[in-house]
Formats: sequence, C-alpha cells, structure tokens
Amino acid sequence: ETLPFPFACTLLLLPEKMTQNGVKVIRNDSFAHVVMCKEPVNSMDGDFWQTLLDSLEALEREPAIRGVVFSSGLRRDVFTSGNDIKELYAPLTNKEKFTRFWTAQTKFLARLYKTPLVTIAAIRGACPAGGCIVSLACDSRIMTDDPSSCMGLNEVALGIAVPRYWVKVMANIVGTRCTSRLCLTAAMPKARECLALGLVDEVVPRAELLPAAEKAMKHLLRLPSSGYGVTKLALNGELADFWEAQIPQEVETVYSVLTAETTIGALRSVLQQLTNKKAKL
Repeated sequence: ETLPFPFACTLLLLPEKMTQNGVKVIRNDSFAHVVMCKEPVNSMDGDFWQTLLDSLEALEREPAIRGVVFSSGLRRDVFTSGNDIKELYAPLTNKEKFTRFWTAQTKFLARLYKTPLVTIAAIRGACPAGGCIVSLACDSRIMTDDPSSCMGLNEVALGIAVPRYWVKVMANIVGTRCTSRLCLTAAMPKARECLALGLVDEVVPRAELLPAAEKAMKHLLRLPSSGYGVTKLALNGELADFWEAQIPQEVETVYSVLTAETTIGALRSVLQQLTNKKAKL
C-alpha cells in the first residue's frame, strides 16, 4: 500500500507498522498513529469498525501510550467515505450480521468519545458520515485546506437518518441550531467553513497536516494525564455510557427502518450510482 506524499515520508520515520483489515497502528514514543488505509475510500464495514475498536482498546492498555492521531493513508483525498452501504442495504445483509456491524461501530465510537487517551483527527479530503463522527468523537480536529476537504453528517442525502447519538455528539460541539441546519440539509462544508463553525480546530496546508497533528498532540501531552482523563470523562462519559447501553434498542429501531421499502429503494439508487461511477473509472 502506497501512502501519498508527504504522508509516506513522515510515517516511514516511525516504528514498524502492524496492519489488519485496512487499519495500521504506528507507535511513536508517547502516542500512536492509527492510519486508515482500506483502498479505495476506507468504506467502513463491520470488520473495519471492530479493528478500530480492538486497536483503541489495545493502545489504552499500553502504559507508554497517552494519545492517538487518526488519519487516512489512502492514495486519494478521503478521510473515510463512511459506512459501507452494503452493511445498510437490507437485501445484502440480515439481522444477525447487521447487529454485529452496528455493535462494533457503536462500541468503538462510544469508547473513542470517552477514552482517557488524547485523540486527534488529522483530516485530508472528504469526511462524510461515519468519517465525520469518528472525527467529532476525537478531542481535536485538524483539516487540510484542499478543495476536496469537507465534512458533515450527510446521511439525509442518502435517504436514511443521521443516527441519534451522532447528532448529540455534533450538537455538543457546535450547538443544536447549527447541527440542525447541517444535518437536515446534508451539508458538507469546506475546510474554512468547518473552522468558522467550530467543527474543526485548525486548517493547514496538506504538507503540514501530520506535523500539525503531532505538534497539537505534544502540546496536550504536557498536561498531566490523570486530570485530563477524569475531566474528559466528566464531559463525555455519561453520553458515551448511555450510547453504548442503547445498542440493543438502536439495532431494533435502525434495522426496522432499513428494511422498509422506501429505505431499500433509496439505498438501491445509491448503490446503482456507485456501480455506474466505478464502471466509468
């Protein structure tokens, strides 16, 4: 797998990498890089979410690791394209498979939201839906100023609802009114607008993305970990715990929507568009 310049040059300086299901974990002294590199667009299926969860839990158990930078190692400018539509399209899944998928996804997101580790999302390119919520669940977000860089919970454009707790996480960051406008219009604001809205904390040239993320990480790691982790838990722990506890109920609710004919029809159109797009490449 080839990482785009200059990301390859930066990451090659770090210790040996371990890759599983499109996820690389690269340890660097007191923090780690989790690089998502499932070509072509980091589509997030059940195995991908489970690997992210396993990676985060493993890093939490390592005393030397105090932070994680999440980034994309794709050839194209995409953080992730979000959930794999095949996991949501009822004719291609079943209740048991969907339950495993939704459980892995939600356990990772809830864990990420309250982890005592310092977490930073380094966003290059498009960051819709599932990629957006991964970024929002991090403590800080840095985005490149490329024309392709944009971010949002745009599920409404696909004919499905934005998951309930994803909305709550965004609202905690930018407020209810802004979240309402963004989600209901399936907006994908560009980098500078994301900065103005408070969705991201910094916008940098693409060559400076990982250095900026590492600089922000080192700045936060100067703070005592005990105070940081406890305060973060006070801010995010209640929602994260409730979010995870609601998995069984949410599975029932979401699956009933996905098996409705209107939703199946909407997602069928999305899949057809994706198929036509691939055929033209």
